Amino acid sequence: MQLNYIQVLELLGTFAFAISGATAAINKSYDVIGLLTLAFVTAIGGGTIRDLLIGATPVAWMRDGLTNTAIIIAAVIAALFFSYVRKLHQWITFFDAIGLALFTVTGINKGLAAGLPLPICVALGTITGTFGGLLRDVISGEQPILFTREVYAVASIAGGVVYVSNAYFHFNPDIIQSVVVAVIVLTRLVSLHYNWQLPRLKGK
Repeated sequence: MQLNYIQVLELLGTFAFAISGATAAINKSYDVIGLLTLAFVTAIGGGTIRDLLIGATPVAWMRDGLTNTAIIIAAVIAALFFSYVRKLHQWITFFDAIGLALFTVTGINKGLAAGLPLPICVALGTITGTFGGLLRDVISGEQPILFTREVYAVASIAGGVVYVSNAYFHFNPDIIQSVVVAVIVLTRLVSLHYNWQLPRLKGK
């Protein structure tokens, strides 16, 4: 089976998020079922919500055996090699940033293919990129990254704006997608390194 560039991006994003979810499960001392559940939820959560919103049913992972295979492989790798990972937090953050970037791109592509307005495409990209991590955090009992002051959804939105701006500049699609992935990953990682934070909203 020959995969195009977008399909490769989707598989890489799936694998990265599944690693993130599986690693979080091991860190919580979950059993095998818990590990697989968190790997799957993290990998397919955002894409499932996106597909339901645009009426693309059955949702993508139910029609694609490669997606499920990639998640299982990621979970097995995380389980087998977890003992060699000393800096757990950095690994989760690294894979989460990759998944965020790749899923943002695939979400925008789905919106463009459906002929939706560009702002909606950016929103779909952000949903695809962030909601898997949101579900992972909720299930594992962690404070969702999406609702903290970290530059998370903002990184996805920034990359999405760069992507849809290509509608006016017409660069090579493969190049612009690679640039967007780099923008999101670097924005996310650099913001963590320098502790960039969004303004806090204070109630009474």
